[in-house]
Amino acid sequence: MTDHPVRIVVTDDLARRRGLVALRLFLVIPHLLWAALIGTAVSIAVFFGWWIALFKGKLPDGLREFVAGYTRYATQVEAYFLLVADPYPGFYLFDDKPYPVDVTFGPNERQNRWTIGFRIFLAIPALIVASALLWGGVRGGGYGYGGGVGLTAAVLAWFYILATGRAPRGIRDLGVYCLAYSTQLWAYLFLLTDRYPYSGPNAYAPADAAREHPVTAYVTDDLRRSRMLTLFRLPIAAPHIVWLVLWSILAWIVAFLNWLCTLATGRPPRPFHRFLSAYIRYSTHFLAFFCLIGNPFPGFVGAPGSYPVDVALGEPQRQHRAATGFRLLLAIPAFALSGGTGGALWAAAFLGWFASLVCGRMPDGLRNMGAWSLRYSAQVSAYAFVLTDRYPDCGPRPDPASP
Repeated sequence: MTDHPVRIVVTDDLARRRGLVALRLFLVIPHLLWAALIGTAVSIAVFFGWWIALFKGKLPDGLREFVAGYTRYATQVEAYFLLVADPYPGFYLFDDKPYPVDVTFGPNERQNRWTIGFRIFLAIPALIVASALLWGGVRGGGYGYGGGVGLTAAVLAWFYILATGRAPRGIRDLGVYCLAYSTQLWAYLFLLTDRYPYSGPNAYAPADAAREHPVTAYVTDDLRRSRMLTLFRLPIAAPHIVWLVLWSILAWIVAFLNWLCTLATGRPPRPFHRFLSAYIRYSTHFLAFFCLIGNPFPGFVGAPGSYPVDVALGEPQRQHRAATGFRLLLAIPAFALSGGTGGALWAAAFLGWFASLVCGRMPDGLRNMGAWSLRYSAQVSAYAFVLTDRYPDCGPRPDPASP
């Protein structure tokens, strides 16, 4: 899906001006008002363009250029508001300068009239995904469609930038992913393309995004799903749900003991590290099965390499005692963001359930989005359990086998 005709181009250098970031909510108000005003005109243009495209198979070039320009402008405003970019964007129709987070559109090609006629209904699954990934935006006359990980990431980035003067790389890349999916969705709704938006984060990750982390995910799933296992996934998973609850209680007790030992010695004891690593692997296997990110029935011990959606945790390493002592406080931002990525996981599970029943296959975009969420959740657990002092990295990876 890297050849989608609607693409995000990022030239941002992560530098941010603290004063402008502190006042970002107020500075963006003129753009929000202008975008809502122009968005109303765009909505009317799209309505009449829908009738034209229904007969001609595509939008007239002039009308498409107007709508595409507005979509590009709305993406720039959202990038500015969500701290994905720093410069103040120009106003659409009055300024057309390049922006650090910009959009390119493919040529105006003919589209399938059936998909044009039922476009609003076909877009419902994508709207559900977008509601989990982003907060709604300023497009379409200013009407949003929910709340999600993008807004949470922006709030966390706001505090980080005020302290350091730079945007965190992982959160910036996460914001680009959310914006890119939103842009492809609106391009689909506005009839700029009949290519469905792609939900996999791997398609939006920069080429240099493969950063080292001691907790990594590996996906060898072939996307095939048993319809019978899919239909009865909840009752089949009941034994695992009971086992996960019991193991979780013991895991938190061991995690507390591991915290005390690491605070005293500077390194987690190997038996505790091994036990908690197995718990994190098992919970990842179970959630992958329950949310249809993987297909086989998982084992109960979290054995390494035993499931097509797996996580690998490094060996015990020395850790900073100061970071260890305040670990749960330091993990609060990661827990908050994990709640947002968890919403993306459940959106993938909900939509994937219907797709798997109909097609016998999980869409690869939804599978990759769910695997990315599980990877981040495993990193958050490993950090909270003091298995590593490397902070969780929420940024997407370019390789779908390592989301």
